[in-house]
Amino acid sequence: MTHTARIALVGDRSPHVRSHMRVPGLLDALRERDGLDLDAYWIPTEEATDVTALAAFDAVWVLPGSPYRSEAGALAAIRTAREHRIPFLGTCAGFQHVLLEYARNVCGLATVEHAENTPDTPAKDAVVVPLACSLVGHEGTIELAAGSRAERLIGAEQSVERYHCNYGANPYHVDFLRARGMRFTGTDAEGEVRVAELPGHPFFLATLFQPELADDGSRPHPLIRGLAAAAVMHAGLTA
Repeated sequence: MTHTARIALVGDRSPHVRSHMRVPGLLDALRERDGLDLDAYWIPTEEATDVTALAAFDAVWVLPGSPYRSEAGALAAIRTAREHRIPFLGTCAGFQHVLLEYARNVCGLATVEHAENTPDTPAKDAVVVPLACSLVGHEGTIELAAGSRAERLIGAEQSVERYHCNYGANPYHVDFLRARGMRFTGTDAEGEVRVAELPGHPFFLATLFQPELADDGSRPHPLIRGLAAAAVMHAGLTA
């Protein structure tokens, strides 16, 4: 029996964000090509603080589009998925806020910030900082750790991916987060982290690149297919 999976699309939906406009077609392709029964609901960041409502979903996808109208909402969505073991994908700004949520709520760095949200924050106090070079419109090769979830889903240890961002992980904090359980499983050619995973979670992935922008949008990226499949499995387990 196939169960319908409910996916929360967390973000401030806008016709000016290209990845947002790609999502409906990607979901249709997942239904038609992969036979995955999906119901998706957009959740504005201001409404994502309702933990009870969000915990009823089978997957949470925190999408690009920062600065979010509610940083607290984005962080609440991430924390809910992490603590309730709900399949999760964070892309671009979703990746950035995964680092912020984990640093604050798991690593005890309660005062760290996202430099886009609080531009006056000293660099050492920001877990997300401006990139040395903007990645808006950039395409680059990602090196994936052997045996990681990202590598298994993509089926290769290298992948060429597309970006649209100006902020990324602060190298100052990367080792601290890694030592406390976050696994960084994808890097660019310079070794800068681009993919994060949480071992032991049913499905928890975050990427600085935007898999929504892969190809022409008619064939969902393997990471998006992975999230959808995990959501359907979650729906079956909780039915």
